[in-house]
Amino acid sequence: MKAIKIEKYGGPEVLKIKEITLRKPVNDEVLIEHVAIGLNYIDTYHRSGLYPLILPSSLGLEASGIIKEIGPNVSNFSIGDKVAYSAVPLGAYSTHRIYKSKNLVKVPEGIDLTLAATLMTKGLTTFYLLHKTYPVSSGETILFHAAAGGVGQIFCQWAKSLGCKVIGTVGSDEKIQIAKKNGCDEVINYSKEDFAKKTMELTDGKGVPVVYDGVGKSTLEKSLKCLKTRGIMISFGNASGALSPINVPKMLQPKGLFFVRPSMGQYLHSPEELSEASTMLFDKISSGKVKVEIFKKYKLNDVVQSHEDLESRKIIGPAIILPD
Repeated sequence: MKAIKIEKYGGPEVLKIKEITLRKPVNDEVLIEHVAIGLNYIDTYHRSGLYPLILPSSLGLEASGIIKEIGPNVSNFSIGDKVAYSAVPLGAYSTHRIYKSKNLVKVPEGIDLTLAATLMTKGLTTFYLLHKTYPVSSGETILFHAAAGGVGQIFCQWAKSLGCKVIGTVGSDEKIQIAKKNGCDEVINYSKEDFAKKTMELTDGKGVPVVYDGVGKSTLEKSLKCLKTRGIMISFGNASGALSPINVPKMLQPKGLFFVRPSMGQYLHSPEELSEASTMLFDKISSGKVKVEIFKKYKLNDVVQSHEDLESRKIIGPAIILPD
């Protein structure tokens, strides 16, 4: 059994592979043998210290696998069940782990565990953004940043299935076709165009009711300019860096804008909420309304390279780490 650990904050080089020995599962715990591990940008925030941890620490929020042992009081899962998860505590970067059954979901037949590993964080994030943080309506025009990224590819297809018109932004011309393939009606390369000006042109000067922004620092101010009166700015990531302080009188007050910084734990706190979200996610996949292709697979031994690629924007779409 192996796991990735960090003993200090820093760049990808602080990721170290360690031999581990696990105890027996107790109470509502299970022992999972991982089949695949999700690679997410938030993992870099934990590694760098942007989101502080108690060190030394494990890493990784998301994985899929097979239950090998169950502890006492586990009634809703059995040995051999195919499962997936995306929740704290961190520790998905491992071959095996002990995990609370309340945070697990069963993976339906017909959905590959390798795919399930990359669906949980990105797919469940998409669920709460579209159905809870700002429940979209058919016919609405919405703006999503980093439309060719891992979350973006799922989000834009899902939004399109709900009847939305999707304006997506990307950082390079090579990503335009990826964004269009995954549901964007309009795509703006924000490295070449003023996306705020273009968004206002595309909406006849009205603006959009909602902006979904996982990019962060570099897009915040112009995103606010894209919103109509009483629009909502949803900031859910920091790919370009942590947000600068918001000048409320200058940036929000003139149009009566709303600003929210949501996270998965606020929306998927109970087993019932998790069940609702995962059921809808798997239905989108099974029906073909959301199609996901894994962009790249890494070995656990190559975890340093995976983080280097992630932060240099070389990963275009969902990526996973294989334990073996």
